[in-house]
Amino acid sequence: MAANVIQRITRLRELIDHPRTGAAERAAAQRMLDRILSRSSSTARSTRTGDRSYGPRYDRVGRHASLEDIAESIRQDIAFARVFPMPAQAGELTEPNAVRDAPAEITYTVETPYDGTILITMGNVPTAWGRSNDQGRESVSPAVQALAEELADLMNSYNHDGDQIGKRFFGKVRVGETTLVWG
Repeated sequence: MAANVIQRITRLRELIDHPRTGAAERAAAQRMLDRILSRSSSTARSTRTGDRSYGPRYDRVGRHASLEDIAESIRQDIAFARVFPMPAQAGELTEPNAVRDAPAEITYTVETPYDGTILITMGNVPTAWGRSNDQGRESVSPAVQALAEELADLMNSYNHDGDQIGKRFFGKVRVGETTLVWG
């Protein structure tokens, strides 16, 4: 389903930006694009039912989805975030996106190594971009930490939590063997 939405958004943007597109057709394509984008942004909030809270993407995989299904959805979301088109015109503003703005050589592995756990591992992180040296102590750079937090937010959007139900799964984001986010 995510691939279909990506294709529709891409086609609509191409139609809107094409120089031979008529004004009426451009306006109709813009309305369709606005509808798609508003639908996705209106579902981007967590919902609360009684003592339970559900992530904004919880409904995409369904109540009885396996962890492997959730991991596959996370893989697709990461792939989508990496290729989401930049604004076509120079004057347009864009929201920063840590996944899209990260170096292209970074690889992402999403797996379910243990029961009730989803693990996202970043590989091939460029040393110059991924490490910082603070008073002789080497650590991950703020850019890598921001990327890990963005990935954790994406992963937790499929989760649920509450006093009586607990989390659906525990998530972990790491670079190599270093865990950056656990929750």
